[in-house]
Amino acid sequence: MKPSRLIAAFLLLLLPAMLAAQESQPKYPPPAEVKSAFLKLLDRPKVPLDVKAGDSKTEGNFVVERSSFASEKKADGTVERVPVLLVRPAKIDKKLPVVIALHGTGGNKDSQKKLLMDLAEKGIIGVAIDARYHGDRSGGAKGAAAYVDAITRAWKTKEGEKHEYPFFYDTCWDLWRTVDYLVSRPDVDPERIGMIGFSMGGIETWLAASVDDRVKVSVPAIGVQSFRWSLENDKWQGRANTIKAAHEAAAKDIGEDKVNQKVCKALWSKILPGILDQFDGPSMLRLFAGRPLLILNGENDGNCPLGGAKIAFATAETAFKDAKASEKLKIMVAPGVGHAVTKEQREAALEWFEKWLK
Repeated sequence: MKPSRLIAAFLLLLLPAMLAAQESQPKYPPPAEVKSAFLKLLDRPKVPLDVKAGDSKTEGNFVVERSSFASEKKADGTVERVPVLLVRPAKIDKKLPVVIALHGTGGNKDSQKKLLMDLAEKGIIGVAIDARYHGDRSGGAKGAAAYVDAITRAWKTKEGEKHEYPFFYDTCWDLWRTVDYLVSRPDVDPERIGMIGFSMGGIETWLAASVDDRVKVSVPAIGVQSFRWSLENDKWQGRANTIKAAHEAAAKDIGEDKVNQKVCKALWSKILPGILDQFDGPSMLRLFAGRPLLILNGENDGNCPLGGAKIAFATAETAFKDAKASEKLKIMVAPGVGHAVTKEQREAALEWFEKWLK
C-alpha cells in the first residue's frame, strides 16, 4: 500500500476515537475571548524595529541574507534582538509570499536553511529566526542549555514578581515582531504569509499564528497536543524531558523527590500560564478556523501523545466545519512514527504552502 493511502486508512481508524474525544473535551471560552486573553498576557511595549543588515550573498539561484531586528526593551534596559536568516529567489520582479520556519528545542535558524531553499525554489521567501535563548541568542551556550537555565530562573522568581516566559511564550512575541518586520519589506506580499514549526517550533506556531490573522497559512509539525490531557493521563514525561533540568529544579523546590505530575503542573502553571486550559492546543486550534491549517503528527510521538492530540484534532475539525471551511484543514498522522517528520509529511507541507500562498 502506498504511504499516502496508509496514512488515509490510519486516519479513518482514528475517526471514532476523535469523535469520542470531541464529546469529552473541556469547555473553553469563546475563541475571541481566548485570543484577547493571550494577546493581553504577552503584550509589552513595542520598540522600533531598527533592522540591521548583515551578510548577503548569492548561492546559485538564491540570495541568502542575514540580519536582525529589535523585538523589545527588557526590564534591565537592554534591547532584545532577533537574528534572521532569509532565503529568496535571486530575481524578484513582484511581491512574493513568505513562510517563517521555526526550529525545535536546542536547534537554531540555520537548521532550517534547506527548507528555506526549498521554499525559495517554489517562489516563496523563506525566513527563520533563533528562538529565545537559542542559536545566536544563547550567549555561547550549546544546545538548549541557555534555554533551560532561563526557564529555571523564571520558575525561581518569587510569587508576584515579574518574570520572563522563555518556555514558548516569549518567542511568540518575537514571531509577531517577525511579521512586523516582514510586512515592512518591499519584496513581501503582506497578504501571503505562512508559518511552519517543528516540535518546540510547532507549539510556537499554533500559539503565535492562532492569534495573528496576518499569518494566512500554518503548519504545526510534531507540536499539536494537549498539555492538560498529558497530565491527566500520565503522559507528561516526553514533554518534561525536553527541559529536564528545569523540572528537576522545580521538584526540589516543592519538596518532591522526583519529577511527577504535581511538579509539571506547578512548573507549567507558572511559566506557561493558561496552557492547561484556555491556551492549550485544543482551544487555540479553534482560532485557525477559515485559514488553511495542516497538522503533522506521529502515531507514537511521546512528546505529543496521540490521545491528547486527538482532542485538538477534534476541536479543529468542529471549528472548521462551523466556519464552512473543512477543505482548509488537513491532518496527517504518520503510522508507527515517533517524534519525527516523515519525508511525505515534509513534501505535503511544501505543497500546502504552494497551494494556499501562491
